[in-house]
Amino acid sequence: MTDTQKPKKTVTNQPSEKRRALLTRMALDDRQVDLAGIPTALIETGEGRPMILLHGPGEFAGTWMRVIPELAKNHRVIAPDLPGHGESGWPTPGLDADRVLAWLDELIGETCDQPPILVGHLLGGSIAVRFAASHSEKLAALVLVDTYGLAKLWPSPKFAFALAKFIIRPTVGTQRAMMDRCMVDLAGLREAMNGDLDMLEAYGLEWAQLPKAKAALRSLMSTFGTPAIAESDLKAITVPTMLIWGRDDLQVPVRVAERASNHYGWPLHIIEHCADDPAVEQPAQFLEAVRASASRI
Repeated sequence: MTDTQKPKKTVTNQPSEKRRALLTRMALDDRQVDLAGIPTALIETGEGRPMILLHGPGEFAGTWMRVIPELAKNHRVIAPDLPGHGESGWPTPGLDADRVLAWLDELIGETCDQPPILVGHLLGGSIAVRFAASHSEKLAALVLVDTYGLAKLWPSPKFAFALAKFIIRPTVGTQRAMMDRCMVDLAGLREAMNGDLDMLEAYGLEWAQLPKAKAALRSLMSTFGTPAIAESDLKAITVPTMLIWGRDDLQVPVRVAERASNHYGWPLHIIEHCADDPAVEQPAQFLEAVRASASRI
Protein backbone atom coordinates (compact mmCIF):
# COMPACT_ATOMS: atom_id res chain seq x y z
CA MET A 1 0.00 0.00 0.00
CA THR A 2 1.44 3.40 -0.96
CA ASP A 3 1.36 6.43 1.28
CA THR A 4 -1.49 7.92 -0.73
CA GLN A 5 -3.50 4.71 -0.30
CA LYS A 6 -3.10 4.52 3.45
CA PRO A 7 -6.29 5.33 5.37
CA LYS A 8 -6.24 8.61 7.21
CA LYS A 9 -5.55 8.31 10.90
CA THR A 10 -8.32 9.62 13.11
CA VAL A 11 -7.30 11.56 16.20
CA THR A 12 -9.59 11.05 19.19
CA ASN A 13 -9.19 11.93 22.84
CA GLN A 14 -10.13 10.35 26.14
CA PRO A 15 -13.67 11.16 27.31
CA SER A 16 -13.56 14.32 29.39
CA GLU A 17 -14.74 14.40 32.99
CA LYS A 18 -15.67 18.05 32.44
CA ARG A 19 -17.95 17.06 29.57
CA ARG A 20 -19.49 14.27 31.60
CA ALA A 21 -20.21 16.68 34.46
CA LEU A 22 -21.93 19.09 32.05
CA LEU A 23 -24.12 16.40 30.52
CA THR A 24 -25.02 15.09 33.96
CA ARG A 25 -26.07 18.60 34.94
CA MET A 26 -28.23 18.72 31.80
CA ALA A 27 -29.71 15.28 32.63
CA LEU A 28 -28.52 14.09 29.21
CA ASP A 29 -26.28 11.37 27.86
CA ASP A 30 -24.46 10.97 24.57
CA ARG A 31 -23.36 8.20 22.27
CA GLN A 32 -20.66 7.67 19.66
CA VAL A 33 -21.58 6.96 16.04
CA ASP A 34 -19.40 6.61 12.96
CA LEU A 35 -20.30 9.17 10.29
CA ALA A 36 -18.28 9.23 7.07
CA GLY A 37 -15.52 7.46 8.96
CA ILE A 38 -15.47 10.08 11.73
CA PRO A 39 -16.23 8.96 15.31
CA THR A 40 -18.89 11.46 16.35
CA ALA A 41 -20.24 12.30 19.80
CA LEU A 42 -23.98 12.86 19.70
CA ILE A 43 -26.67 14.10 22.11
CA GLU A 44 -30.26 13.03 21.36
CA THR A 45 -33.39 13.81 23.34
CA GLY A 46 -37.10 14.55 22.93
CA GLU A 47 -39.80 13.47 20.49
CA GLY A 48 -41.33 15.03 17.38
CA ARG A 49 -39.99 16.42 14.12
CA PRO A 50 -36.20 16.12 14.25
CA MET A 51 -34.12 19.24 14.77
CA ILE A 52 -30.35 19.14 14.27
CA LEU A 53 -28.22 21.72 16.08
CA LEU A 54 -24.76 22.47 14.67
CA HIS A 55 -22.58 24.53 17.01
CA GLY A 56 -19.90 27.11 16.32
CA PRO A 57 -16.08 26.87 16.26
CA GLY A 58 -14.38 25.79 19.48
CA GLU A 59 -17.70 24.70 20.98
CA PHE A 60 -19.45 21.34 21.42
CA ALA A 61 -23.00 20.02 21.55
CA GLY A 62 -23.49 21.05 25.17
CA THR A 63 -23.25 24.71 24.18
CA TRP A 64 -26.96 24.41 23.36
CA MET A 65 -27.72 23.54 26.99
CA ARG A 66 -29.93 26.60 27.64
CA VAL A 67 -32.34 25.75 24.80
CA ILE A 68 -32.28 21.95 24.43
CA PRO A 69 -34.82 21.26 27.24
CA GLU A 70 -37.45 23.53 25.69
CA LEU A 71 -36.79 22.40 22.12
CA ALA A 72 -37.08 18.76 23.22
CA LYS A 73 -40.69 19.33 24.29
CA ASN A 74 -41.72 19.42 20.62
CA HIS A 75 -38.76 18.01 18.70
CA ARG A 76 -36.36 15.12 18.54
CA VAL A 77 -33.22 17.18 19.19
CA ILE A 78 -29.94 15.92 17.73
CA ALA A 79 -26.81 17.83 18.72
CA PRO A 80 -23.46 16.46 17.47
CA ASP A 81 -19.95 17.60 18.23
CA LEU A 82 -18.58 18.86 14.90
CA PRO A 83 -15.61 16.92 13.47
CA GLY A 84 -12.52 17.57 15.58
CA HIS A 85 -14.58 19.24 18.32
CA GLY A 86 -15.53 17.94 21.74
CA GLU A 87 -15.30 14.16 21.74
CA SER A 88 -15.59 13.78 17.94
CA GLY A 89 -12.58 12.51 16.03
CA TRP A 90 -10.41 14.39 13.56
CA PRO A 91 -8.79 12.62 10.58
CA THR A 92 -5.26 13.64 9.72
CA PRO A 93 -4.29 15.44 7.57
CA GLY A 94 -7.83 16.80 7.67
CA LEU A 95 -11.17 16.95 5.91
CA ASP A 96 -12.28 18.43 2.62
CA ALA A 97 -15.68 20.03 2.13
CA ASP A 98 -17.20 16.96 0.46
CA ARG A 99 -16.43 14.71 3.41
CA VAL A 100 -17.84 17.18 5.94
CA LEU A 101 -21.06 17.39 3.91
CA ALA A 102 -21.10 13.57 3.68
CA TRP A 103 -20.73 13.56 7.48
CA LEU A 104 -23.85 15.72 7.81
CA ASP A 105 -25.73 13.63 5.25
CA GLU A 106 -24.97 10.47 7.23
CA LEU A 107 -25.95 12.22 10.46
CA ILE A 108 -29.39 12.92 9.02
CA GLY A 109 -29.71 9.35 7.74
CA GLU A 110 -28.63 7.92 11.11
CA THR A 111 -30.87 10.02 13.35
CA CYS A 112 -33.87 11.37 11.42
CA ASP A 113 -37.04 9.56 10.35
CA GLN A 114 -38.19 12.62 8.35
CA PRO A 115 -36.56 15.78 6.99
CA PRO A 116 -35.19 17.77 9.95
CA ILE A 117 -35.06 21.42 10.81
CA LEU A 118 -31.37 22.21 10.48
CA VAL A 119 -30.08 24.92 12.84
CA GLY A 120 -26.52 26.16 12.37
CA HIS A 121 -24.55 28.66 14.43
CA LEU A 122 -21.47 30.47 13.05
CA LEU A 123 -19.31 27.67 11.57
CA GLY A 124 -22.17 25.19 11.92
CA GLY A 125 -24.35 27.60 9.98
CA SER A 126 -21.91 27.78 7.10
CA ILE A 127 -21.82 23.98 6.91
CA ALA A 128 -25.63 23.94 7.01
CA VAL A 129 -25.89 26.49 4.18
CA ARG A 130 -23.62 24.51 1.90
CA PHE A 131 -25.56 21.33 2.63
CA ALA A 132 -28.90 23.02 1.93
CA ALA A 133 -27.60 24.38 -1.37
CA SER A 134 -27.30 20.86 -2.76
CA HIS A 135 -29.72 18.90 -0.55
CA SER A 136 -32.70 21.14 0.19
CA GLU A 137 -35.01 18.18 -0.41
CA LYS A 138 -33.55 16.47 2.68
CA LEU A 139 -34.50 19.37 5.00
CA ALA A 140 -37.75 20.75 6.36
CA ALA A 141 -36.34 24.17 7.26
CA LEU A 142 -33.03 25.97 7.68
CA VAL A 143 -32.26 28.30 10.60
CA LEU A 144 -29.03 30.29 10.38
CA VAL A 145 -27.71 31.87 13.57
CA ASP A 146 -25.02 34.57 13.18
CA THR A 147 -23.75 32.41 10.35
CA TYR A 148 -20.41 32.53 8.57
CA GLY A 149 -20.35 32.43 4.77
CA LEU A 150 -23.04 34.94 3.84
CA ALA A 151 -20.14 37.34 3.25
CA LYS A 152 -16.37 37.04 3.56
CA LEU A 153 -15.56 36.82 7.25
CA TRP A 154 -14.27 40.16 8.46
CA PRO A 155 -14.65 40.43 12.26
CA SER A 156 -14.03 43.59 14.22
CA PRO A 157 -10.35 44.17 15.10
CA LYS A 158 -10.93 43.87 18.83
CA PHE A 159 -12.61 40.48 18.39
CA ALA A 160 -9.98 39.24 15.94
CA PHE A 161 -7.16 40.27 18.28
CA ALA A 162 -8.71 38.52 21.29
CA LEU A 163 -9.41 35.37 19.26
CA ALA A 164 -5.86 35.22 17.89
CA LYS A 165 -4.38 35.50 21.38
CA PHE A 166 -6.59 32.65 22.61
CA ILE A 167 -5.76 30.36 19.69
CA ILE A 168 -2.03 30.99 20.04
CA ARG A 169 -2.03 30.61 23.82
CA PRO A 170 -5.25 29.12 25.25
CA THR A 171 -5.35 30.10 28.94
CA VAL A 172 -8.08 31.13 31.35
CA GLY A 173 -7.08 34.78 30.81
CA THR A 174 -7.09 34.75 27.00
CA GLN A 175 -10.32 32.74 26.99
CA ARG A 176 -12.07 35.26 29.26
CA ALA A 177 -10.89 38.13 27.06
CA MET A 178 -12.29 36.38 23.97
CA MET A 179 -15.57 35.51 25.71
CA ASP A 180 -15.97 39.15 26.67
CA ARG A 181 -16.10 39.91 22.94
CA CYS A 182 -18.68 37.15 22.34
CA MET A 183 -21.20 38.40 24.91
CA VAL A 184 -22.74 41.80 25.61
CA ASP A 185 -22.76 41.26 29.38
CA LEU A 186 -20.44 38.41 30.30
CA ALA A 187 -20.59 39.07 34.05
CA GLY A 188 -24.38 39.15 34.05
CA LEU A 189 -24.55 35.99 31.97
CA ARG A 190 -22.16 34.19 34.30
CA GLU A 191 -24.39 35.04 37.25
CA ALA A 192 -27.57 34.02 35.41
CA MET A 193 -26.14 30.64 34.40
CA ASN A 194 -25.22 29.78 38.00
CA GLY A 195 -21.97 27.95 37.31
CA ASP A 196 -22.93 26.45 33.94
CA LEU A 197 -20.94 29.01 31.96
CA ASP A 198 -17.86 28.29 34.07
CA MET A 199 -18.23 24.59 33.24
CA LEU A 200 -18.66 25.32 29.51
CA GLU A 201 -15.55 27.51 29.55
CA ALA A 202 -13.53 24.89 31.44
CA TYR A 203 -14.38 22.21 28.89
CA GLY A 204 -13.77 24.59 25.99
CA LEU A 205 -10.34 25.46 27.36
CA GLU A 206 -9.51 21.78 27.84
CA TRP A 207 -10.42 21.12 24.19
CA ALA A 208 -8.46 24.14 22.92
CA GLN A 209 -5.30 22.72 24.48
CA LEU A 210 -5.59 19.39 22.63
CA PRO A 211 -3.33 18.78 19.60
CA LYS A 212 -6.34 18.23 17.33
CA ALA A 213 -7.94 21.59 18.19
CA LYS A 214 -5.76 23.90 16.10
CA ALA A 215 -5.81 21.46 13.16
CA ALA A 216 -9.61 21.20 13.22
CA LEU A 217 -10.11 24.95 13.50
CA ARG A 218 -7.57 25.73 10.76
CA SER A 219 -9.12 23.25 8.33
CA LEU A 220 -12.80 23.91 8.98
CA MET A 221 -12.43 27.68 9.15
CA SER A 222 -10.43 27.88 5.91
CA THR A 223 -12.98 25.67 4.14
CA PHE A 224 -16.26 26.84 5.68
CA GLY A 225 -15.62 29.81 7.95
CA THR A 226 -13.76 32.55 6.13
CA PRO A 227 -14.81 32.33 2.43
CA ALA A 228 -18.04 33.82 1.17
CA ILE A 229 -20.49 31.28 -0.25
CA ALA A 230 -21.23 31.77 -3.95
CA GLU A 231 -24.47 33.59 -4.71
CA SER A 232 -25.45 30.77 -7.06
CA ASP A 233 -25.29 28.34 -4.13
CA LEU A 234 -27.35 30.60 -1.90
CA LYS A 235 -29.97 30.98 -4.63
CA ALA A 236 -30.11 27.18 -4.95
CA ILE A 237 -31.56 26.86 -1.44
CA THR A 238 -35.27 26.06 -1.79
CA VAL A 239 -36.09 25.08 1.79
CA PRO A 240 -37.74 27.72 4.07
CA THR A 241 -34.88 29.68 5.66
CA MET A 242 -34.78 32.03 8.65
CA LEU A 243 -31.97 34.20 10.02
CA ILE A 244 -31.43 34.80 13.76
CA TRP A 245 -28.82 37.43 14.65
CA GLY A 246 -27.47 39.19 17.71
CA ARG A 247 -27.62 42.94 17.29
CA ASP A 248 -24.11 43.38 18.70
CA ASP A 249 -22.29 40.56 16.88
CA LEU A 250 -18.60 41.47 16.44
CA GLN A 251 -17.83 38.48 14.21
CA VAL A 252 -20.53 38.75 11.56
CA PRO A 253 -22.19 42.17 11.82
CA VAL A 254 -25.96 42.37 11.59
CA ARG A 255 -25.72 44.27 8.29
CA VAL A 256 -24.61 40.98 6.67
CA ALA A 257 -27.86 39.37 7.80
CA GLU A 258 -29.90 42.36 6.68
CA ARG A 259 -28.42 42.21 3.19
CA ALA A 260 -29.07 38.46 2.93
CA SER A 261 -32.61 38.88 4.21
CA ASN A 262 -33.39 41.57 1.66
CA HIS A 263 -31.69 39.75 -1.20
CA TYR A 264 -33.05 36.23 -0.68
CA GLY A 265 -36.31 36.99 1.11
CA TRP A 266 -35.28 35.16 4.28
CA PRO A 267 -37.04 36.44 7.42
CA LEU A 268 -34.62 38.00 9.92
CA HIS A 269 -35.09 37.97 13.69
CA ILE A 270 -32.67 40.40 15.36
CA ILE A 271 -32.07 39.76 19.05
CA GLU A 272 -31.29 42.80 21.14
CA HIS A 273 -28.69 42.96 23.93
CA CYS A 274 -26.93 40.02 22.32
CA ALA A 275 -23.66 39.45 20.48
CA ASP A 276 -22.83 36.30 18.49
CA ASP A 277 -24.46 33.52 20.56
CA PRO A 278 -28.22 34.08 21.04
CA ALA A 279 -28.89 30.53 22.28
CA VAL A 280 -26.56 31.16 25.22
CA GLU A 281 -27.04 34.86 25.85
CA GLN A 282 -30.77 35.28 25.12
CA PRO A 283 -32.32 31.78 25.12
CA ALA A 284 -35.95 32.92 25.47
CA GLN A 285 -35.74 35.18 22.42
CA PHE A 286 -33.82 32.50 20.50
CA LEU A 287 -36.53 29.92 21.24
CA GLU A 288 -39.25 32.32 20.13
CA ALA A 289 -37.49 32.82 16.80
CA VAL A 290 -36.91 29.07 16.25
CA ARG A 291 -40.56 28.32 17.00
CA ALA A 292 -41.56 30.91 14.41
CA SER A 293 -39.44 29.08 11.86
CA ALA A 294 -40.92 25.69 12.81
CA SER A 295 -44.42 27.08 12.42
CA ARG A 296 -43.75 27.84 8.73
CA ILE A 297 -43.29 24.17 7.81
